[in-house]
Amino acid sequence: MLKKILPILIFSSVFFLSMFECKAGMGPPGPPMGPPPCWPPPCSIPLDGGISLLIAAGVGLAGKSFYNRRKKSP
Repeated sequence: MLKKILPILIFSSVFFLSMFECKAGMGPPGPPMGPPPCWPPPCSIPLDGGISLLIAAGVGLAGKSFYNRRKKSP
């Protein structure tokens, strides 16, 4: 059993150590280039469309599950 696990353990440890080494070798990020994407600051982000669709999908899913439960119960 140890002969099956040992190569997997060695491979995973080498993989994770190499990933750590690659991440540790990177330098800090540079300064941002150019002006911010939205200037002046009172920028509005339209959240209404996506949130209302998510709420509608949740209500529809809850309604369907309630309908299925009610249909199965005697």
